Amino acid sequence: MISSPASVLTTELTIGGMTCASCAARVEKKLNRMDGVTATVNYATEKARIEHLPGVEVADLIATVVRTGYTAEEPPPPAPEPEPEPESVHEAPEAAAHAADPELASLRQRLTVSAVLSAPVVLLAMVPALQFDNWQWLSLTLAAPVVVWGGLPFHRAAWTNLRHGAATMDTLVSVGTLAAFGWSLWALFFGHAGMTGMRHGFDLTAGRTDGASSIYLEVAAGVITFILLGRYLEARAKRKAGAALRTLMELGAKDVSVLRAGTEVRIPVAALRVGDRFVVRPGGKIATDGTVTEGASAVDASLLTGESVPADVTAGDAVSGGLVNTSGRLVVEATRVGADTRLARMAKLVEDAQNGKAAAQRLADRVSAVFVPVVLLIALGTLLTWLLVAEDATAAFTAAVAVLIIACPCALGLATPTALMVGTGRGAQLGILIKGPEVLESTRRVDTVVLDKTGTVTTGRMGLRKAYAYEGEDETELLRLAGALEHASEHPVARAVAAGAAERLGLTVGELPVPTSFENVPGLGVRGTVDGHRVLAGRAALLEAEGVDVPGVPEPGAVQVAWDGRARGALMVADAVKESSAEAVARLRALGLTPVLLTGDGRAVAETVAAEVGIDADLVFAEVLPEEKVATVRRLQAEGRTVAMVGDGVNDAAALATADLGLAMGTGTDAAIEASDLTLVRGDLRVAADAIRLSRRTLATIKGNLGWAFGYNCAALPLAALGLLNPMIAGLAMAFSSVFVVTNSLRLRRFK
Repeated sequence: MISSPASVLTTELTIGGMTCASCAARVEKKLNRMDGVTATVNYATEKARIEHLPGVEVADLIATVVRTGYTAEEPPPPAPEPEPEPESVHEAPEAAAHAADPELASLRQRLTVSAVLSAPVVLLAMVPALQFDNWQWLSLTLAAPVVVWGGLPFHRAAWTNLRHGAATMDTLVSVGTLAAFGWSLWALFFGHAGMTGMRHGFDLTAGRTDGASSIYLEVAAGVITFILLGRYLEARAKRKAGAALRTLMELGAKDVSVLRAGTEVRIPVAALRVGDRFVVRPGGKIATDGTVTEGASAVDASLLTGESVPADVTAGDAVSGGLVNTSGRLVVEATRVGADTRLARMAKLVEDAQNGKAAAQRLADRVSAVFVPVVLLIALGTLLTWLLVAEDATAAFTAAVAVLIIACPCALGLATPTALMVGTGRGAQLGILIKGPEVLESTRRVDTVVLDKTGTVTTGRMGLRKAYAYEGEDETELLRLAGALEHASEHPVARAVAAGAAERLGLTVGELPVPTSFENVPGLGVRGTVDGHRVLAGRAALLEAEGVDVPGVPEPGAVQVAWDGRARGALMVADAVKESSAEAVARLRALGLTPVLLTGDGRAVAETVAAEVGIDADLVFAEVLPEEKVATVRRLQAEGRTVAMVGDGVNDAAALATADLGLAMGTGTDAAIEASDLTLVRGDLRVAADAIRLSRRTLATIKGNLGWAFGYNCAALPLAALGLLNPMIAGLAMAFSSVFVVTNSLRLRRFK
């Protein structure tokens, strides 16, 4: 619970028992009816974010949710991370989540058993040649567990909704299957369907007395199984909703070496306090935000800031938790710990972005509030009308059951999962991972695509991009002497200069001259003697400290080179543009999208990359911090744009979650991938265009499926109500609608 400046409290509750987006809408509506309460319920994350006046107790909020028919509780406070065992330090963060998900395991078990039992029931009913004496009793034996046990979640939810005066898709599934099963029991025990030698033929006539000799066990069992399949696919996708935050926090160090009376003591990061001094060795992660008190090194900030070039740090410099120390031993004094660290604040940004992004309600859920009650009223009206007009109880009940069965939302339940299953399967073959149906509508509306530079448009690996020889100087000599001196350094920038210089000279790195003296100047560069020349390479400040005048800098951040007291040139080090990036930008433009470049690098580097791939200079946002990336996305959204974001680093996670559509490069960090809606496994930006095309095609297929599912209901319901369809024909129509939906979805396998 957090107090806001206006003395309004904020409470977060975990909501249980929601089965569709309409459930979230019901909970939200009930909470907002309370005085002094403003609530937002997110079905995807199963959380309610509630702003309320101090007089409103949390217990009252929970009681309101419980009275609505769901469960609610405050999330437990995060427990301190235990010190990891050596063999489990790099364990995948989701491994435990897979093993500890009893709800998903239970649903999978229910689906498997129901499918095995339902298959023979459907085959026996639909293929008369397979029917033998007393086959109907075998069908009853197999179908009963499916209807009672397999359909228990639907029956339980329908009963809960009934007690609270509501009707959802669960209501229709429960009523339809129980009606079909109940009528079958009546026909078997009190009608003629239980007689030995009974055969279930395909009778297209609508005789009023057919009901007593017809059973609909395949309808009851089949509907349960198909809807369970849809629920399982949905639950599996929804399970990862909160993984972005867990993955983001996994980036932090788990333990740290703290200095106590001059001795290093290993403690969990959770025990670290402000003012503690801790040691960070080469290759280690900085445990928390702090200030360097001893040592000098270069830290890799690409995961946190997007900077492709490691930053030099020395005593007095501030560092952030989660950064990787690439060289040199550092002693850091902690200035912020726990929730105050930069990494934790980024996690909060991701959480806020996810909670603020309203889950798009599926089309089926949007209309179910009207569709379900209408169907129930039509069935009841049909029963009463036939009883009053025809005075034929068998015909009346047959027509009413036909209405319920023809309206059973089997195709409606399959419309989204089957198209999503085929679309995502084809996407996986093409290196595209689509997280769920709720992301697809965004792809249709997107008109702007924001591209992170490092690791997305570029390789993320540093190299020598350009060499500038000042007037009167020889570029070959510049490369030879600078490359030789930098080869003696272990700094990542130095290694890139040495490798790039050797390549341009047609040499191997080992063939460069060997310096006769070498000295590393922490935070500034290197100096030494090569072939009798006193050579300097590094920041302009290094040259100026040696009394060397530096001419106009061709590129901010370039490595300045001087020898024998005079500046000779400059070298620009940056990560290289991927070969496919220019073609990818062209493909995105062909889809009607406006590309924007967003990066933490300097403007000169960013504009060079933008020109190379075909992005306009006025659409380049450079020197942008993670928090500013989120603000940039929101600013574009405020201009009326629908924004897609493509990124790969932790620094992109919050922006990916904030964008209308987030696309993460699979070669990037887990945090970026989990915060995104689409993942491009191959790390090829061209796949981003394919991902948007496939998503749009999948969305079109889902809409086509839903159109058919509702269309056949609208056409068949009047026929059933008028007695022109007996329940068997209604069951066939329902089955055909499911076959159509699946067949239509399978067309996505041909996507190129």
